[in-house]
Amino acid sequence: MNWQAIRAIYVFEMSRFFRTLLQSFVSPVISTSLYFVVFGAAIGSRIDQVEGVSYGAFIVPGLIMLSVMTQAISNASFGIYFPKFIGTIYELLSAPINFLEIVLGYVGAAATKALFIGLVILGTSALFVDLSIQHPLAMLAFLVLTCLSFALFGFIIGIWAGNFEQLQLIPLLVVTPLVFLGGSFYSISMLPPVWQTISFFNPVVYLVSGFRWSFFGVADVPIGLSLLAIAGFTLLCLAIIWWIFKTGWRIRQ
Repeated sequence: MNWQAIRAIYVFEMSRFFRTLLQSFVSPVISTSLYFVVFGAAIGSRIDQVEGVSYGAFIVPGLIMLSVMTQAISNASFGIYFPKFIGTIYELLSAPINFLEIVLGYVGAAATKALFIGLVILGTSALFVDLSIQHPLAMLAFLVLTCLSFALFGFIIGIWAGNFEQLQLIPLLVVTPLVFLGGSFYSISMLPPVWQTISFFNPVVYLVSGFRWSFFGVADVPIGLSLLAIAGFTLLCLAIIWWIFKTGWRIRQ
């Protein structure tokens, strides 16, 4: 394993993040505050509790998941697309490093950025609501796994994308709606039976449910299914990335 190459890619990607650290820090704080004003104050005034948890606290896990997923995808997709766009990806492909080392560098940096944003949102949320975490280690594990899995997914999008518009296509048209419809700001049990059944086909439901369980000990689906879902999604992304580098799809073509 060429750790020096991994470190070089990781440091290069993180340097871009630190150059805009103030923007990276202020943006999620403002967004989180607005969500609490809209959902916590406006809707929370009409909904006292959900499954024994105050509505303001109940939406925190979903809010973190929404930001973490979108940030992980955005950072990873742009990170690998830009070398494609300017042609420097061929320098990577000709260097004495394998695909795993390239993926570790780019995905590791994107996951780190998303994790930072998630922790910032968690800290901001604590200013608005009385927040307790029943299973802190499980919470951190779910957060890290989500950052990694969606950074891998973003890496795939970055290789697939043919222009800058396509980088935003899947996050805006697929991921964000799935998060909003995945029980991020409500419990699946509040839906009519038919819509509950339909919701279980949404993979985001299992991630949000498991993450919320780590906070409050309540979940819409068994915790084992949540872990299985995120593990399966991660393995699927790894398999697709392996195939991409093996065939050179969208890289050498």
